[in-house]
Amino acid sequence: MIEVALSVIVQAKPGKEKDVADFLRGARSIVEQEQGTQAWFALQLDKSTFGIFDVFPNDDARRTHLSGGVGQALAAQGGELFSAEPSIQNINVLAYKLPGESG
Repeated sequence: MIEVALSVIVQAKPGKEKDVADFLRGARSIVEQEQGTQAWFALQLDKSTFGIFDVFPNDDARRTHLSGGVGQALAAQGGELFSAEPSIQNINVLAYKLPGESG
């Protein structure tokens, strides 16, 4: 069951767009280790705007994810890659459809 989600939006510094895309692609291997992360998407919204959207069964799983490897890597590399602090929004999921599951 999915109850909560996260939306993270980041702006790449000029000339760092490829580095941000590579960072997000590489983050997938970290997220695959997180049992509470039910679905995870790395997105490119325009040339310099990127995002992450992920869903969780509960707040505990979301908090674990935020303090996990991707969150730590974002904090460590953010000053080098991003022109501003990431915008992080907690979201309540009203309904969903995933392969083999819906709610």
